[in-house]
Amino acid sequence: MAAPWLRLGMEQFFKMPAAMGRQGRAYSTSQTFAEVLRLPKKQLTKLVYPLQELEQHLVPDSRPDLHLRVFDPSLEDISRAESVFASSARNRIEYVSSAVRLDHAPDLSRPEVCFIGRSNVGKSSLIKALFSLAPEVEVRVSKKPGHTKKMNFFKVGKYFTVVDMPGYGYRAPEDFVDMVEAYLKERRNLKRTFLLVDSAVGITKTDNIAIEMCEEFALPYVMVLTKIDKSSKGHLLKQVLQIQKFVNTQTQGCFPQLFPVSAVTYSGIHLLKCFIANITGNLN
Repeated sequence: MAAPWLRLGMEQFFKMPAAMGRQGRAYSTSQTFAEVLRLPKKQLTKLVYPLQELEQHLVPDSRPDLHLRVFDPSLEDISRAESVFASSARNRIEYVSSAVRLDHAPDLSRPEVCFIGRSNVGKSSLIKALFSLAPEVEVRVSKKPGHTKKMNFFKVGKYFTVVDMPGYGYRAPEDFVDMVEAYLKERRNLKRTFLLVDSAVGITKTDNIAIEMCEEFALPYVMVLTKIDKSSKGHLLKQVLQIQKFVNTQTQGCFPQLFPVSAVTYSGIHLLKCFIANITGNLN
């Protein structure tokens, strides 16, 4: 298997706009993120850059294997991304529609990102966390696995669309394969697939099937590690290193950097918002 830095060319994975540099003019900051910026440095790093916070616990030999700063935005960049996800009269964030088949999906021209994962991985909770600055948007979250049965489309202003896909595995919809395969193969404005993995469990057999599907369709995808608040630091670090090794050696289409997140503590959520805003071309 090719080394990560040779796979498909980094330009296909991730195009960093010129505006993503560390220098630039000042931008207004949302009130919520303004509070984050006032945190002590150690707390801020844990909340905004959780992967970098784990770095201090690594033995020196393992650090080259963990891609910590492939995507390394400044706090100013992250502040700008917050405004993309903040609902206002000029930036409406709203549910559009649901579909059980691709030909029933809304015909939207803006860039699209989708979230996929096994049942009960915390997919809808994560999307709700991404929309925390748009509390009027209803994202249904259930403790019962398999709650999401359709593809749910959410419009983020004039910028892009977020798609909450049905979960695979336990209690998945009967037509899951036909629904999801058609969407992933044929949705022309799909910019990135976010594949969610439970950080406490690691990559499961059903996750492997989803990964193989993304690889077969040559989709650019990203691995998001959910529920990082549920694990001890030692267990989380072990899982991160195992999953990173898998990405480095067993994938071609996966973005090399992992995104650990918690929908409870919001750790990693701000960085993920910034990544989404960037790949959809909204930090220019």
